[in-house]
Amino acid sequence: MSDLYDIAVDKIDGSGATLGEHAGEVLLVVNVASKCGLTPQYEGLEALQEKYRDQRFSVLGFPANDFAGQEPGSNEEIREFCSATYGVDFPLYSKIPVTGPDKHPLYAHLTASQPETEDREGMETMLRGYDMEPTEPPEVVWNFEKFLIGRDGQIARRFAPDTAPDSPKLVEAIEAEIAKG
Repeated sequence: MSDLYDIAVDKIDGSGATLGEHAGEVLLVVNVASKCGLTPQYEGLEALQEKYRDQRFSVLGFPANDFAGQEPGSNEEIREFCSATYGVDFPLYSKIPVTGPDKHPLYAHLTASQPETEDREGMETMLRGYDMEPTEPPEVVWNFEKFLIGRDGQIARRFAPDTAPDSPKLVEAIEAEIAKG
């Protein structure tokens, strides 16, 4: 399996990068979307970025249009929306597929490394209530699923999309990873 920090990604402006730029940081990798019921989570994600930035923590947003067409915009439209609507300052990357046979290598790595999503059942039940069939594990279930990555580049936890950025369990997990030094 490839090292997380070696996987090629593109920043939202189209410039090439790897997550190696964030080696040694605690990361929260989130697949984001602008037209989702969970889109207001951008505000909470930015609050996490602000609160923990000085402790070598970063939220990394990866726009994806995998779920009900909820991220139809171009990279520039996504960047502008996030900045103007939510004041997003955390790093955003180019839109990628996060599920299915064409999923980006980053998400192939993340889902293979941590196939279990905490509290996935509640999100699946909610989706079925809207007559939507959830993806099968280990696929990402919906927009705003969260992968918490320790300073060592290993996935520490994986949270369901409806886990709010300010939920005690997510905040405690972030703080525990930060405390590891």
